[in-house]
Amino acid sequence: MILRSSSVVMRLLLAACGTPRRDAIVIGSKDFTEQVVLSELLAQHIESTTAIKVDRRFYLRGSYIAHQALLAGRIDLYVEYTGTALTAVLKEPAVNDPRAAFDRVRADYASRFNLEVLPSLGFENTFAMIIRGEDARRLNIRTLSDAARHSPNWRAGVGYEFLERPDGYPGLALAYGLRFASPPRIMDLGLLYRALQEKQVDLVAGNSTDGAITALDLFVLADDRRYFPPYEAVPIVRRATLGKYPALRPALEKLAGTISDADMRRMNHAVDGQHRDVADVVREFLHRQP
Repeated sequence: MILRSSSVVMRLLLAACGTPRRDAIVIGSKDFTEQVVLSELLAQHIESTTAIKVDRRFYLRGSYIAHQALLAGRIDLYVEYTGTALTAVLKEPAVNDPRAAFDRVRADYASRFNLEVLPSLGFENTFAMIIRGEDARRLNIRTLSDAARHSPNWRAGVGYEFLERPDGYPGLALAYGLRFASPPRIMDLGLLYRALQEKQVDLVAGNSTDGAITALDLFVLADDRRYFPPYEAVPIVRRATLGKYPALRPALEKLAGTISDADMRRMNHAVDGQHRDVADVVREFLHRQP
């Protein structure tokens, strides 16, 4: 969720987006699996419930490129996360209350960018402290406060960034009184879940919608003291586009609250872990919706 500051990179990537068709809206995405899944989901939903045609402009690198593409009219909407919008785009301090964060982002995007922030799709992709499912069931652990009582006998694994960043491990350990049997092991993010599964560590710092959580029977501990800022997934749309296509807003609003954390993990795993086609995964999810 880091912004890119290079104007040269931005110009090259925006040029690569091409000129959108005038008779269609253009949906963009950042360059990781969850973003592509969400953008494809928006596209299929709009195509199936309205007469609006959709062009896809995926893999626009990070938030900076996607946001600039939106402002330039190269795309009409994409999905952002409230914590990223607040701190990385608006350059404002993090807000821990989800409603307050959403209201601040919605108001500032409207006044500064003439963009509409629509209600959350139902989940957030935030930092998550994760343990084995078998341990959660055996010890009846649900929250980080529960885990703190067991942490002196546990080993933790974290990525380097999480260990160093101000809203990462140091503040988390202080907020919950976490004390481990040894200093947290620093390892590559791709190895964290394998180390947890193989019982080399007992708790890791991951992301709340990682597909491996479902695939490996892992458990996300509830952040019961709201230490981490909210990162709710919200569609952001150009107001000019909403005015041109009156059916677009109600179509998007029907998706509000329809995707749970578990839904997002399953879709991410289907694409990353099972190597399935994104369009097929999305189609199956939408087919199951009432």
